[in-house]
Amino acid sequence: MTPSLRAQARKAVQVITTDGHQLSAGRAILFTLEEIEWHPSVVRLAGRRPFIWVVELGYWIVARNRPFFGRFLFRSE
Repeated sequence: MTPSLRAQARKAVQVITTDGHQLSAGRAILFTLEEIEWHPSVVRLAGRRPFIWVVELGYWIVARNRPFFGRFLFRSE
């Protein structure tokens, strides 16, 4: 991992594809969902304009409020 990639990974999830492309944030999430074949038509649609902007905005909101969203996702019973 390069110092630049490490710095970027502190801010958002990073994916390096097999052909060397680097994807970050919402695009990285969509790539991962596409790879695991999670609702392929929804993922393809979400990757197009203007929907990708909504995905990126949603990622930005969640990433900057991890403690808040973590309370809902990681509850101990």
